[in-house]
Amino acid sequence: MAVLLRATLSLLMTHKHSDYMHWSKTQSRARFNLATSGVAPFPLRELPVHLETLEINGSDDGYGHPPLQKAVATHHGVNPDCVVESAGTSMANHLAMAAIIEPGDEVLIEHPAYAPILGVARYLHANVKRFPRTEETGWAVDPNALRACITPRTWLVVITNLHNPTSALTPDWVLREIGDIARSIGALVLVDEVYLDAVYQRTPRTSFHLVPEFVVTSSLTKVYGVSGLRCGLILAHRDLAWKMRRLNDLYSATPVYPGLLLAVAVFKHLNRLREKARRIVDADRKLLRDFLVRQSALSAVWTEWGTTSFVQLIDGNADVFLERLRAEFDTSAVPGRFFEMPDHFRIGMGVNTEMFAEGLDRIGRALTSS
Repeated sequence: MAVLLRATLSLLMTHKHSDYMHWSKTQSRARFNLATSGVAPFPLRELPVHLETLEINGSDDGYGHPPLQKAVATHHGVNPDCVVESAGTSMANHLAMAAIIEPGDEVLIEHPAYAPILGVARYLHANVKRFPRTEETGWAVDPNALRACITPRTWLVVITNLHNPTSALTPDWVLREIGDIARSIGALVLVDEVYLDAVYQRTPRTSFHLVPEFVVTSSLTKVYGVSGLRCGLILAHRDLAWKMRRLNDLYSATPVYPGLLLAVAVFKHLNRLREKARRIVDADRKLLRDFLVRQSALSAVWTEWGTTSFVQLIDGNADVFLERLRAEFDTSAVPGRFFEMPDHFRIGMGVNTEMFAEGLDRIGRALTSS
């Protein structure tokens, strides 16, 4: 009995950390850092805001800061009652999943997947199932593949759009079909859209408008360069949104008030922030495309959008290569093992084009000297 109890407790106590986030915080930095996931930080001095208007403390707005809720709602074309504030997209994903599922509920998550999303589902003791996104199909979501993996017990389907790590875009017609599949068994769909605004031309509208089964998470982190504000959001229908706000009582009594004020200011100038980042992303993407054409040792599915690219090392051990790249060439990229693809690595764009170009050159030198 004691052995059985210990085994049961061991299963229940899994996933109280993130190997990826630990690596990111302790091992990702290098002089030529291509392990980034978002654009360069936007400096406060370039934001048209008067510091004398900021306050450390503000009135208690209860469940949401009305000016920020209104700004988010206006940007996405939704009712403010459908907006839930959160501390970044990671907490948004946690709140959304925790409000929707109970321990043991079946959650169907894409493969490859962003590790912290899997970590949250496992932390919540979900019964995690997977459906494949394959390189042969351009990492696209295949509704037939999803349909083959979903079961009557599935409570939630989770995807990222743009896909993290590949930047593949899921078009509206596929999203609608995913919604139809979920509706047929009474499931919901969580769509992490934190990278969606990195589609700079004909930017899709949030999928929240497509079908009622969708819950959407996002933030100002990846595309706008204001990660420090931790301005995350959830779009959910009113009853579910209220459930998420009440759940957040366990994590956050009150938000950081100066951050709320600055986030409202950012929403007034979103295009300014996005266009500044876009110039760097576009330049980096051209450099990366030219680089990959010349590299027979690497392959990647190409996209015209996004701040990340998922690259395959055709021969050899990617972990060994990346360790040598960092040690000998002072250059970093994200190991594909954090996305369950150990022969790949993720390259980030949008920080500094001169640094990015030198980082690519060092990857090339590391490949030729291996």
